[in-house]
Amino acid sequence: QVQLVESGGGLVQAGGSLRLSCAASGRTFSGYRMGWFRQALGKEREFAASISWNTGNTLYVESVKGRFTISRDNAKNTVYLQMNSLKPEDTAVYYCAARQVGDSQYKYWGQGTQVTVSS
Repeated sequence: QVQLVESGGGLVQAGGSLRLSCAASGRTFSGYRMGWFRQALGKEREFAASISWNTGNTLYVESVKGRFTISRDNAKNTVYLQMNSLKPEDTAVYYCAARQVGDSQYKYWGQGTQVTVSS
């Protein structure tokens, strides 16, 4: 049974930093792409960043480029999202997700962690 468990959310002032973690278990994730999504109150969930488990190739939504960094630790089966220069508009519930390379949809999702950025 695949489990994705996020942690690291919290309250931070604008300009501050947080690091989110996603502990993945239940299978090997070779051949998977891991993603971070976010959903602000009253808005649709949006893609933030993703990384290839095998190659480390990364993708970012334009609004977080240069501020967020996604990475993975294969030995710990953990994916990270380092968030710097946070803005109030980054406030959202952040979700970790996984899909097999070649699939269009993310199949596995975590429960989410709240990030609140105060102005």
